[in-house]
Amino acid sequence: MTGRLIVHVSTDELAARAGELLAGGYRLALAAAHEDPGAMRLVYLFTAGTPDRRTELHVRLDPHEPVVPSLAALSYPAGRFEREMHDLYGVVPSGHPLPRRLVRHHHWPRGWYPMRADAGPPPAFGDPEGPFPFVTVEGPGVYEIPVGPVHAGLIEPGHFRFSVVGETILKLKARLWFVHRGVEKLFAGRALADGLPLAERISGDTSVGHALAYCLAVEEATGLAVGTQAQRMRAVLLELERLYNHVTDLGALCNDVAHGILHAQAGRVRERLLRINDEVTGHRLLRGGVTLGGVALRALPDPAALRAVAADVAEISELALGHTVVADRFTGTAVLTATAARDLGVLGYAARASGVAADARRDHPFTDLGPFEPVTCDAGDVTARFQVRAREVAASAELIIRLLGGMSPGEERAWPPHTTAAGGPSEVASGTELGTASGMASGTASGTASGTASGVASGVGVVEGWRGTIIHRVEFAPGGALARVKIVDPSFFNWPALPVALSGAIVPDFPLVNKSFNLSYAGNDL
Repeated sequence: MTGRLIVHVSTDELAARAGELLAGGYRLALAAAHEDPGAMRLVYLFTAGTPDRRTELHVRLDPHEPVVPSLAALSYPAGRFEREMHDLYGVVPSGHPLPRRLVRHHHWPRGWYPMRADAGPPPAFGDPEGPFPFVTVEGPGVYEIPVGPVHAGLIEPGHFRFSVVGETILKLKARLWFVHRGVEKLFAGRALADGLPLAERISGDTSVGHALAYCLAVEEATGLAVGTQAQRMRAVLLELERLYNHVTDLGALCNDVAHGILHAQAGRVRERLLRINDEVTGHRLLRGGVTLGGVALRALPDPAALRAVAADVAEISELALGHTVVADRFTGTAVLTATAARDLGVLGYAARASGVAADARRDHPFTDLGPFEPVTCDAGDVTARFQVRAREVAASAELIIRLLGGMSPGEERAWPPHTTAAGGPSEVASGTELGTASGMASGTASGTASGTASGVASGVGVVEGWRGTIIHRVEFAPGGALARVKIVDPSFFNWPALPVALSGAIVPDFPLVNKSFNLSYAGNDL
């Protein structure tokens, strides 16, 4: 397990400490508010890869006037995390350049912060804030096209407001959080084992990714070491989840440009993968495979079947990109530049298609995968996002086959960990606190890699889900239930990239471009 450096800083020191980490190659991976006795505590998790490094900045605020200096000028994702904390906890980011509401919709009463312990049941909804203050684009021939939040079919709710001239998109605003479910609050008070079924259901197409991130976080917090074989089996499940989702979207992209035959062929391959999932775990979406402290596999995937899937997908990809209509619709459409991807903090295949090799399998590995390098492209358009996913299918199939060497199906589990006298999980450090970090001499480093100065056990799980990097951070008192679980799905980072990529595209390409990113509403609207 990887240790974390925990540094306690004052509000006056926060920006300087964060700036040092960002300048040193770290990224802000998570920011979360916590209600401690007598204080509001903010946690900022910064991560960097190769080698895996994790540093947390903790800052305490007055619970009656929780004000923190904004980091938005240093990091675009920081500004969005701050707006989220303001809407859910009432934390005020002083100096924020765009302090508009993010999560809170107009019918939420003013002064009601649903994640606070004293929030109580939801009060009567009204209209105290009025409509969302969309930026109005004006000029000759400019008009607006509102789409959603209710859509045809089974798509989840989201509102998209296009400002256009003719068919050309000048500006797009995506308004989300129509189904904010309070998932993080649902974790509070649960036993550690009872948090796993909830983690599996955060986003239905990412059962393994979220379950594994949760388990890794709990295992770090309890000091529980999971065997090498079990970790390799978990990696197999993670890649199986990547396979069926990538294949699904490759077919859907073909369908969006009216190549229905290739869509049908991709559907055939997807069904084959779902049946493999069912054989391996007893569930078509791979639920139940990842367990606390281990893994449970009913069978192992057949290498010949995986190679056949990879060959099928390679042929589908070749036929798609070799078709002039498909190539015309894909190539040069909705380009996301590498600079924009880095500035926005984009993750997963969307980043890799823009030449940014962000991949937690290499940067934050939970097991040894052997030789591994992410698949990347440089073009940043729909074609690149299609190609990266098609090539990842082949890479994932080969990775699974390599991991299967010497593996046998069955259940491996090391849960529950040894207990304290009180009967709860013991707080065993998974690493050694390193003291103050270089360049942070005036900060106070305390706690261990699995805890904080207050004795609250904490752990972080980092996983490369099929959309990108997933992070879970858990806290609980020794022997107690979950106190706080903070979840970051890659869609939280990637949604702002969609309007940027669509600038200058045409309205009829929106469904195609949207599918090329395929962002999660559920993973974002926690």
